[in-house]
Amino acid sequence: MKKILAFVAILIIIFILLILWSVSSTDKEFETSRIENFEDLEKVDFRKHDSVLVAPSSLYESDAIKDFMQGENYRQAWSTPVRVPIVFLDTLHGGMEIVKEGGGKQTHSLRLKSDNDILYSLRSVTKDPQKLIPEIAETLGLENIIVDGISAQHPYGALLAAELANIAGVQHTHPGLVFVPKQERLGEYNEKYGNRLYLLEYETEGKENWTSLDDIEEIVETDDLQELKLEYGENLHIDRQALVRLRLFDIMIGDWDRHAEQWGWAIQEKDDELRAIPVAGDRDNAFFNLSGVISEILTNKNIEPLVRPFEKEIDYMPGLVYPFDRYFLLDTPQEVYIRQAEELQEAMTDEKIDNAFHVWPEAISALDKEEISLKMRSRRKHLKEYAKNFHDIIQEKGKLSEPLKGSEELELSNGMLECFECGEKDQS
Repeated sequence: MKKILAFVAILIIIFILLILWSVSSTDKEFETSRIENFEDLEKVDFRKHDSVLVAPSSLYESDAIKDFMQGENYRQAWSTPVRVPIVFLDTLHGGMEIVKEGGGKQTHSLRLKSDNDILYSLRSVTKDPQKLIPEIAETLGLENIIVDGISAQHPYGALLAAELANIAGVQHTHPGLVFVPKQERLGEYNEKYGNRLYLLEYETEGKENWTSLDDIEEIVETDDLQELKLEYGENLHIDRQALVRLRLFDIMIGDWDRHAEQWGWAIQEKDDELRAIPVAGDRDNAFFNLSGVISEILTNKNIEPLVRPFEKEIDYMPGLVYPFDRYFLLDTPQEVYIRQAEELQEAMTDEKIDNAFHVWPEAISALDKEEISLKMRSRRKHLKEYAKNFHDIIQEKGKLSEPLKGSEELELSNGMLECFECGEKDQS
């Protein structure tokens, strides 16, 4: 018995040493883009160039021990240089004005307004995890576990997700990769936001219609949609089929982070009735590839059920069902899920999935195309099964008892708090 205990103790010590080795690779918590083809950035006149060779980050470079303990993830994609177009806000889309700075937990962002009043967002590709690091992790010197977890996000995942969304026939924010050098138009944000890599995409709200849809009055975020529901009642409904299709698409691409603040709604007016069509934003966690010993422990469904790695098969569907789903899709017939799953299976052919990778630089496709496409095909194969399971869990969990994220300040009736259509049922 003593020998067994001694052996276990040795294994624990080895495990702790491996963790300490792994997390000691760097003490940095944040790093901006690495420019490859210019040395002294302060002397470069970027207006004389149309593109730049840039790597998103070298912060996630590793050795064999780190790969084993914290996973290979998408480290190579983060450190591989790619050529990106340079943009200046005074000429971009007729001229952009900064509206305000965003407030995401990881993403540094600026809201912009174009010359024709369309709202855009500049969202940093490199992430700043400082707000996510718990005090105990800093005390124990383990903050690198949180920092390094960002390497599970694909730096160009949003670009691929957008191209696949076109194939799937679902609404999205059309992100594009750009490099923003320091410039006068950035003003007070020049130091923080200049010389960095961004996704430029449409905002999920605004008075101007940038979608391909007709008769759109405005695009609103989820809390504003709830207020519109209070105003218009039975004359306003969401497009449930479109939302089911989008949520099944999320499952196909492994995007597990889909809370209420990551959606917009295109308000379409026809025959004196309003229909809200969902628009998906923020694809930071599409194709989320988290591996390694530490990560597999932390993402166990009994420890962190809501962080679900992108694998060939879904091992824990409840972790993909958000309060958002229960709020908007409660009592939606299972047949809707099955039909949308079948249509997605038909639309997302092997050939179209493979062709979607053209939005990535060749060097990035060579790294990650094969693994991602294989996982997507596997999930597509089982999509009807997943659709039924998704529906059943929503029905089983039932109505909400707390406000959606971002809607805490709204004054909602009990019915409107529980689900989007429940207020109508209470009045009938």
